[in-house]
Amino acid sequence: MMLKLFIDGAAGTTGLEIAERMAGRDEFRLITLSDADRKSVSARAAAIQDADFVILCLPDAAAREAVALGEGADTRFIDASSAHRVADGWTYGFAELRKGQREAIASARLVSNPGCYPTGFLALVAPLVAEDLLPADHGFIVNAVSGYSGGGKDLIQRMQVDAPEIGFRAYALGLEHKHLPEMQVHAGLSRAPIFAPAVVRAFRGMLVDVPLFLDPELGFADARTLHAALADHYAGEPLVTVAPIDAVPGELLVSENDPATDRLSLYVLPSADGSQVRLVAMLDNLGKGASGAAVQNLNIMAGLDELAGLRS
Repeated sequence: MMLKLFIDGAAGTTGLEIAERMAGRDEFRLITLSDADRKSVSARAAAIQDADFVILCLPDAAAREAVALGEGADTRFIDASSAHRVADGWTYGFAELRKGQREAIASARLVSNPGCYPTGFLALVAPLVAEDLLPADHGFIVNAVSGYSGGGKDLIQRMQVDAPEIGFRAYALGLEHKHLPEMQVHAGLSRAPIFAPAVVRAFRGMLVDVPLFLDPELGFADARTLHAALADHYAGEPLVTVAPIDAVPGELLVSENDPATDRLSLYVLPSADGSQVRLVAMLDNLGKGASGAAVQNLNIMAGLDELAGLRS
């Protein structure tokens, strides 16, 4: 029996990339709406209630409204917005994050898709905090750059057409960002990190960098112990790679024409004397950071091959 899937917000960047990954798949029938019906509450409600699965690619307020439209139905939701990432009753859709998370996603009705920046940060920090190799009360600093596609249609228009001279755009300079609660809660931290995001002149791609002083008296393990813990945590994961600690790259690049990927690469980069380390994650903000993760969660929830449709 073919499963029915509705992408609410299918015309946006995330929705379009999800549809690309679903093209040619015979396990699902995609419910589509006309341009007029996409703006009709009644038409959207009918599609949501008719679907087996709904992926929400909407602003936060609209995502909450869409879930309400599904009340009384057996529809299962994957929300790609930030509306439900720390909400009660929602399962966090990061299968590799902790033991048992896949099973929780598989049985959940309501799954929140992780944010792009939090995916990189949490992949690096959460397993190490859970193993008491990094202190939960540390004031983590997160430096990160993303391709401009993560800002949606308005930023894409600005970077491609209105202001093509922009090469680097730092933002969230008031030290507030909607990703902070997600980072803090799912990493098990006692306080939110300092988050310094930026956009670079590349359509897609992301680099998340967490620099640390490794003071053992403050609860920090040494770099090799951190690396071994990450390598053990992600051993056998088909989409997550932990680079060898002794193979330090000369540079890590986010380029304008980077291909789409649903993979996540992690690096532990120690100083020569071992007193400092940079934990670095590289991913596609539209892949493992958004659409790829949504399709991965859909596959898990539907009991299908987890990698089906993904660009691994």
